[in-house]
Amino acid sequence: MGASSRTGAGAQESGGNGVAERGGGREAARAELRPARDSEGSGDIGGPGGWGRLDEAVRRDRVPVGTGVLGGRFERPCHGGRLHLALAEPNDGAGVSFSAGANFDAVCDERWVESVHVRLMHIGVRRVHTLPREPPMTGMQTDVPSSPPERASAQSSFSTGSNADTEVALAAVLAEVMHRDQVAVDSDFFRDLGADSLVMAHFCARVRKRSDLPQVSMRDVYAHSTVRDLALAVEAATPPVSDSPHGALAASSAATAAPSGRTGYVLCGAMQLLSFLLYSCGVAFAGVRGYEWISAGSGVLDVYLRSVAFGGIAFVGLCATPVLVKWLLIGRWKPRRIRIWSAAYFRLWVVKTLVRSNPLVLFAGSPLYTLYLRALGARIGAGAAVFSRHVPLCTDLLSLGDFSVIRKDCYFTGYRARGGVIETGAVTLGRNALVAEASVLDIGTSLGDGARLAHASALHSGQAIPAEEHWHGSPARRADGEYPVVEAASCGPLRRSLHSVTQLLMALLVYLPLAVGGVGLLLAEAPQLSAVLEPGPSVLTTWVFYRDALLISFVLLFAVLPLGLVVLATFPRLLAGMLVPGRVYPLYGFHYGVHRAVMLLTNRPFLTRLFGDSSAVVPYLRLLGYDLSRVQQTGSNFGTEVKHETPYLSAVGTGTMVADGLSVNNAEYSSTSFRVSRTAIGARNFLGNRIAYPSRGRTGDNCLLATKVMVPVNGRIRKDVGLLGSPSFEIPRSVQRDSGVGLELTGDELRAGLAAKNRHNARTMGLYLLVRWGYAFLVTLVVSASAELYTSAGAVAVALGNVLVLLVSTAYFVFVERAVTFFHPPAPLFCSIYDLRFWRRERFWKVPSELFLKAFDGTPFKGLIWRSLGVRIGRRVFDDGCYLTERTMASIGDGCTLNTGSVVQCHSQEDGAFKSDRSTIGADCTLGVGAFVHYGVTIGDGAVLAPDSFLMKGESVPANALWGGNPAHQIARATARSEEATR
Repeated sequence: MGASSRTGAGAQESGGNGVAERGGGREAARAELRPARDSEGSGDIGGPGGWGRLDEAVRRDRVPVGTGVLGGRFERPCHGGRLHLALAEPNDGAGVSFSAGANFDAVCDERWVESVHVRLMHIGVRRVHTLPREPPMTGMQTDVPSSPPERASAQSSFSTGSNADTEVALAAVLAEVMHRDQVAVDSDFFRDLGADSLVMAHFCARVRKRSDLPQVSMRDVYAHSTVRDLALAVEAATPPVSDSPHGALAASSAATAAPSGRTGYVLCGAMQLLSFLLYSCGVAFAGVRGYEWISAGSGVLDVYLRSVAFGGIAFVGLCATPVLVKWLLIGRWKPRRIRIWSAAYFRLWVVKTLVRSNPLVLFAGSPLYTLYLRALGARIGAGAAVFSRHVPLCTDLLSLGDFSVIRKDCYFTGYRARGGVIETGAVTLGRNALVAEASVLDIGTSLGDGARLAHASALHSGQAIPAEEHWHGSPARRADGEYPVVEAASCGPLRRSLHSVTQLLMALLVYLPLAVGGVGLLLAEAPQLSAVLEPGPSVLTTWVFYRDALLISFVLLFAVLPLGLVVLATFPRLLAGMLVPGRVYPLYGFHYGVHRAVMLLTNRPFLTRLFGDSSAVVPYLRLLGYDLSRVQQTGSNFGTEVKHETPYLSAVGTGTMVADGLSVNNAEYSSTSFRVSRTAIGARNFLGNRIAYPSRGRTGDNCLLATKVMVPVNGRIRKDVGLLGSPSFEIPRSVQRDSGVGLELTGDELRAGLAAKNRHNARTMGLYLLVRWGYAFLVTLVVSASAELYTSAGAVAVALGNVLVLLVSTAYFVFVERAVTFFHPPAPLFCSIYDLRFWRRERFWKVPSELFLKAFDGTPFKGLIWRSLGVRIGRRVFDDGCYLTERTMASIGDGCTLNTGSVVQCHSQEDGAFKSDRSTIGADCTLGVGAFVHYGVTIGDGAVLAPDSFLMKGESVPANALWGGNPAHQIARATARSEEATR
């Protein structure tokens, strides 16, 4: 499970009709298959054609079906007779066809033959054509009808009403997508036909290309899962969309500014580089002067007092500089449009970089954080609380009413990038308004007094929640029930002030002196390093120095790691015992400090990445305090990104698998109080990517929670279903297409596969640590070299060292990633999680690092780095913080705009199956803030994906289209209104 998602399933089929085709050529197809022999069916498995295999899952089910055996014939008992299946290769070599015998049962065997279609496609057969039936074999019964009643009557069973033509057309499109002659209009897409979300995404894309058919979305497909029901639903929904009282999605979405051109692009990059160098020089000069002054102290107390003084001055300077630069370069933010790569954009980038690197960002959730936002120009009322570390940029356009709350992981930046321009706009929250976790507020949005926006939801531009109303979804719409919140508690100005003073004193008297004095302590305890500051011959030319540097970096990494595990196993557990689950505590008191300490100590990304995607993550999470006592080990129980509020109240049931990006939100916050509660995820669940699971989640056992799903907090407990979208709706828990392809192992096969996976994962973890050790050694060398030059060049050498650390980090991790993928680059794949190819993908997700990429957000250099990592990326792409999981499988066209928090993920996992495919984004496209693009996706030139949208696997977005929602669907540009808000 990689840095990033996995839910949904299906392999991508090619378009067209006719006989079956194999992707990748016949020789590639033959290489995928291996001879096998069926002990129960007839026919020579290794006979004519000789390169087929029996589907392993079918053999375990004791159903002798061949999947790819040419020249073979297979039989199964059926109601006193036998059903046979003949597979033959056409003379022209175009592919594979099969025919079902005349001894055919209308009820059970129709689905059996349909399952063969599915299994053929999963081994590479792209198109399947059912040939005329062969005459019955000798000795077989022949009193069964020559054609199944369900299929034989499919054409005649279309209704004769106004939607009859729609039924016929939809059935024809679906048959084309599933590569069949025809489909029954009353057959369930998933239960009867064995389709999955990828197949149905292709179906929706084909329907959109037909001007004579109404639009069909994935939400429509899941809500109306037969052709007949779907035809009735879309016919009823075809009246024009009326104006929405919630406002436009994006009034300026069609308007774009003239591009800055190559000159502006290069000049902006040069100015950004120069500003970084100047800032590094300033920090280096101040740091050197401070270190010299501290070193001149006499005695421990004097050194400590000097460290406190210098640390305090440095802290104030780092906090005040972004504020002063903002008012100097920008003044007050106003709603406007700024051309990307222009001089105005350069000023915006400077302010954004400084504002988000301010140390006060570490105090998110504290009154100090809201004080910082006020200093930047935000209008924040008394008692308002902001827990999200996604710092807003256009603070003058941000207005938070008294006692309003924005919880963690929310985006409310006050700007967005679209079509080559930056658009700024207002975000307004009324008194007592609430924005729950992982939500997005686009520009031009507002919440009235007492309004609430649920978790994993979004307000698109122009939407406004009226006072006292509760909305949810992406884009949001009025909720049926009330969104629950924690009760208020006594938390006045005095408590808030004391908490802020306590935080500052801890920072000034403890943390900063330790950080400042740590350099002196390191030099004092490591004479080999301090020697570089002494006059005389260069110690960098002696092998002893490099030996000692390797030893020091080894100790720093491998000695700190077990010590850290011991601390995590003891200290947070003692602190957590002071909190009573379910009790409401006031903010900014002793218990709040305890809760924050537990959360910060137990959320260690380095360790989660080390142990994730392996069997080791289970004992690691148990060590932290998770209730995993009944977990069934799969080797992929959790990905490399899992976080929580408190691990001691987090439980996961047996047989459950979790992809990356799970956030267990077992703490609720108001503007005055908080409460920790037990949060339990049921047994036999699968959780996709980027899921914020609330403490009040209403899901039970055997659920599929799709990527970016909004977990329901009201109503009945959902069991034995899948949930997709925001707000979520029910889908099948699993489909035949995923369950019958030979990927599920049991018994000895499972134990052997798990053991092999554990060995490979252990080597990957060792490589992960080895790469970090090498990185620590390189940084030691760079710092030592700059220190030696310091005697002759002064602060300039330290500034140069700062720049070199960034450059070396970039070059090192680019080299590591290319080395990891050199022999086995990521490619389209459909396999079991116990397949060596999947383990190699896990190594690709774990060993390299992406943290250095954040330093290049919003600069022309980001595209150069993506290209060096294997991304097929065009010219003048604006990337404000997009994440690409499989770099070599993503293609991005010229002039694209990628907003902060957007993700392009070219893979998916559901239970034991892993699938990946390439995704292509055309020229001049825009991915909105927090948008998520799944695998196998094609986005046409000039298309726009709205904020917080989830574009499902296999979707095809037409050129210049506007799509939005979770799951995403097309939105009419002409009306500039939100279809979802109207619904």
